[in-house]
Amino acid sequence: MTTALPRQTRPRPGLPTAADDAPRVDSLTGMRFLAALAVFVHHFTGLSAHGGVAHAPLLFPYSTLGANGVGFFFVLSGFLLTWGHRPGTLARLFYWRRAGRILPAHLVATIPVIWVFYVWGGVPTDDFSFVASLFLVQTWFPGVVPTLPGNGVAWTLSVEAFFYLLFPFAIRGALRLRTRTLGLLAGGGLIAMWLVKWWTVVHLSPFASEWVMRNPVSRLPEFGVGMACALALRRGHRFRLNPPVLLACLAGYAVVYCHRATWFGPDLAGHLAWTLRPFAAVFSVLFVVACVQRELAGHRGWLCSRPMVLFGLWSYAFYLLHQTVNRLILDTWGRPQPDNSAIFTLLGVALTVVALSWAMFTYIEEPARKWCARRTPPRWRHCVGTPEK
Repeated sequence: MTTALPRQTRPRPGLPTAADDAPRVDSLTGMRFLAALAVFVHHFTGLSAHGGVAHAPLLFPYSTLGANGVGFFFVLSGFLLTWGHRPGTLARLFYWRRAGRILPAHLVATIPVIWVFYVWGGVPTDDFSFVASLFLVQTWFPGVVPTLPGNGVAWTLSVEAFFYLLFPFAIRGALRLRTRTLGLLAGGGLIAMWLVKWWTVVHLSPFASEWVMRNPVSRLPEFGVGMACALALRRGHRFRLNPPVLLACLAGYAVVYCHRATWFGPDLAGHLAWTLRPFAAVFSVLFVVACVQRELAGHRGWLCSRPMVLFGLWSYAFYLLHQTVNRLILDTWGRPQPDNSAIFTLLGVALTVVALSWAMFTYIEEPARKWCARRTPPRWRHCVGTPEK
């Protein structure tokens, strides 16, 4: 990624190279919770004063950018899988571990969804759509009912499942390429992502455009840029990046983006909308790289604190459960008038989901992962050491 990132510096002592085992990076775990929380805030406040659970004018419209937390997850997934990869890992061992990591919590989180959305909530669906969501293939079919069937947020797991399917083959090819080539491919993928979004908006209906942009193939550039940057760091490339500066740039971009319709003409405003996902991917990977470099150089910050690491461990369950809780609250008490007091409701609901996420992680997610680890066929273990993160 040397063509897309700021000026290189020399490798610093203590940071791993391609020949080393990559250490655990706690700040990346903390980031996972922030991304899940951003998605939660977006869903809670909605897309307008008449959407979501409760509309808080103080947060809106900036809260709508929280939807890009899923793009951050895709970037982070590519980075973490590549960061923790050990050459020689069997594909079937990788698949077994990934299945043990994501499927049990996904299936358990779907149980309350059946009641909250489809029995009590009366959301229309059909057998094919629901079964497709259980097997995480729903994003491949444009005609599923509803648009996001089953546990609606699980559409991102469908995208991730495709990434997992490709990863054992993609990493072998990536390891053979020069870092500069990987950077060019990653940058080209993000440009292609922008062009696809532009083409779909111009030539397809809004429904078809959104389906294309949720399709796993369309999200591959986000995963790829994470892979490329992880390999760059493992090979000794270092970049002058400062997390606070990146956050300040993001805040400035958020202000411009959210006011694009009033500050700019329709053409420029449209292009800003079409480039949002590629821009979010670039910011995400720069922030990930900056935090990894700082932590491995010995500068541990609040993202590495024990509470943030714990929240990060629970973030997968938080993501799976949050929209079900939101819908339950909305159907029980209705949507209040837009008011900033909704922020206190938001905080209370978030704490409730955190508690449920702790229970899911403690009694479902971790026991299932350990069960799968204990039942890994011994012949699969001989080629590898540490598992992918």
